[in-house]
Amino acid sequence: MHTVDVLQDFPQPISQVFQDFHDHEELGRVLRAPMKHLRDGSGEGGKHGVGSVRRVGPPGPLAFEETVVAYETDKLIEYQVTRGSPIKNHLGRMVFSERPGGGGCRLHYTIQFEAKVEALGPTIQWVLDRSIKSALERYAARG
Repeated sequence: MHTVDVLQDFPQPISQVFQDFHDHEELGRVLRAPMKHLRDGSGEGGKHGVGSVRRVGPPGPLAFEETVVAYETDKLIEYQVTRGSPIKNHLGRMVFSERPGGGGCRLHYTIQFEAKVEALGPTIQWVLDRSIKSALERYAARG
């Protein structure tokens, strides 16, 4: 099992950060990864709530799908890769909280997965870690 574990503080309020990260297309802009909303969810979060599906990557054989499996407004988003991808047994988890000391938001973002080809696991982990950290730092700098 491989794990990406990122902790990032933002000056933006939790409601704004959560809004930008729960929306599939906006999350794609934040992470600089093509994402397209494919299927609406239900219950809390509506369109982007539990059961919603997004495609990550451009259409074609390299794209994969992620499905939201847990959702609590301004607190939690969990998703799994449910189609495609060189990984399996995947769980992405974004936990949002108030930044210690007040003002702003803290995101604890973890991804756990196994690589379908184990030799690729460390490389996938490194790429995810670097790209997510960089994207979150850019987003935080926007203020």
